[in-house]
Amino acid sequence: MDDDKELKEFENLPEGWKWVRLEEDVILITGSRPKGGAVDEGVPSLGGEHITEDGRIIFTEQNAKYIPEIFFKLMPKGKAEIDDILINKDGANTGKVAILKAKFYPCIAINEHLFILRSKNLFEQKYLFYWLYSSFAQIEIKNRISGSAQPGLSSSFIKNFFILTPPLPEQQKIAEILETIDNAIEKTDKIIEKYKRIKQGLMQDLLTKGIDENGNIRDEKTHKFKDSPLGRIPEEWEVVSLGEVFKLKSGMKKPIDTSEFGNYPVYGGNGILGYTNEKNFNIETIIIGRVGEYCGSVYIANEGWVTDNALYVVAKKIGYNNIFLCYLLKYLNLNQFSAETGQPLMTQTIIYSLLIPLPPLPEQQRIAEIFSQIDQTIEKEEQYKEKFKRIKQGLMEDLLTCKVRVNHLIKEGVENVLPA
Repeated sequence: MDDDKELKEFENLPEGWKWVRLEEDVILITGSRPKGGAVDEGVPSLGGEHITEDGRIIFTEQNAKYIPEIFFKLMPKGKAEIDDILINKDGANTGKVAILKAKFYPCIAINEHLFILRSKNLFEQKYLFYWLYSSFAQIEIKNRISGSAQPGLSSSFIKNFFILTPPLPEQQKIAEILETIDNAIEKTDKIIEKYKRIKQGLMQDLLTKGIDENGNIRDEKTHKFKDSPLGRIPEEWEVVSLGEVFKLKSGMKKPIDTSEFGNYPVYGGNGILGYTNEKNFNIETIIIGRVGEYCGSVYIANEGWVTDNALYVVAKKIGYNNIFLCYLLKYLNLNQFSAETGQPLMTQTIIYSLLIPLPPLPEQQRIAEIFSQIDQTIEKEEQYKEKFKRIKQGLMEDLLTCKVRVNHLIKEGVENVLPA
């Protein structure tokens, strides 16, 4: 905070609570890398790309960066320890913070784009992390970003940076409650990812082999398959062009009135853009992104207005299940067939020419039901995650500003803070 006037918002603090300047207690450490940058193996080197929006550190095969072990041993600073707070100090994501809850490798370094914050004795590290992650601290951090060519935080950003600080035991209890919520969010994330992997595997199986009337995924060892222009397919399936399946129409220019108070959604290449009191379709239909970033995206909508950034089905030429066909089109990745223009472009001619495998309608319905059940499970878990996030946001606002004392919550038990 800039001066003592701003502290008046928090007059009459509870006994033991006080404002502490970060520079009074926190050690600020930056990292480095050897000339030439990261290498393919060695000691993990963390940077801004490893810090997520929700304050976690994600280091995977896809984003892994390393420095040589000999360089790490010679580094005078920048060696990360458990419970270190990391803050992105420059670039587009300046100010993002995370905490290293556990070491995923015996030695871990940070690069020159991060700061480590370590408390000497006044702060519980996890409490300090949640404070810096909070919306009010993030506003303060953003206000301290300087520079135009490459905006960032200098080491002086901690000067006169006030943290509202309860006694250490209370800091620990506040951090424990917030970490419990975070653990629940992470657990829900893992469940969501598990079902998404299951769904991805089922798409491969169900959309190429299908499922018989007994609920078994077909296999050439137990079921009859045949040759086709698309390779081996179940004997019961046909190969048809999409032009034989449906008739498409291009959407119309977005209505001028797209306020959030309209009766009908306005659909673009990848979902709802706004609302209007007009509509150009009124039955469940498949919408396909036509141009640009969402060229070839596929989804289903019930009624509303489709813009000229998308195509939509206006008539079925043969009977099919919308959900099945939507998943099949997603699986085909229509964007790979887009026209080579200045930007990706999907035309009716391109789509009509594509060949697809088509099971009998009862089998389409069985496949659609499986996908619908998985989608409902994922949606339920995502709603549960959003509920946790709302609770966390409210608790951070209350606990970190002493609006609600942690002692009251501890008496009830941490489990009573979580949703049923």
